[in-house]
Amino acid sequence: MGSLNAFVVAVDLAARQRDAARQTLQNLQGARQAAQAQLDQLSGYAAETQQRWGMREGAAVQPEVMHHHYQFMGRLDHAIGLQTQAVSGQDQRVLQAGQALLQAELRLASLRKVLERRRAELVLLQQRREQKNTDERAAQRAAARMQTLDQE
Repeated sequence: MGSLNAFVVAVDLAARQRDAARQTLQNLQGARQAAQAQLDQLSGYAAETQQRWGMREGAAVQPEVMHHHYQFMGRLDHAIGLQTQAVSGQDQRVLQAGQALLQAELRLASLRKVLERRRAELVLLQQRREQKNTDERAAQRAAARMQTLDQE
């Protein structure tokens, strides 16, 4: 019975670890979505800025203004590149957390299977003991009857 309790504790611990892994995955997915939303916002702003600049192409623009525009677009492209790397990093963390969750679920399933097998073994062992006790009592009664019959 002690080993059965140990398996119950192990299953409970594995279930808590699985739940923690699931929560971690959900948190990382949320962070990944936020990073993607920020990337989309930056990309949209860059496209909008470029479109507004393109509408003014026919107008005479001073070289300083063009320089500032190109410099701003360069910084915006750099920010988009950094955010793209951040999204990629989040993708990796989400993938790793998904694998950790899968491993935790597999461990929990295997521990549950072992626990059920142990319980079945204990039930079978108890049934055998009860059958043995029943057989012994029946044999004792039969021996007592035989002894009573022999004395008559």
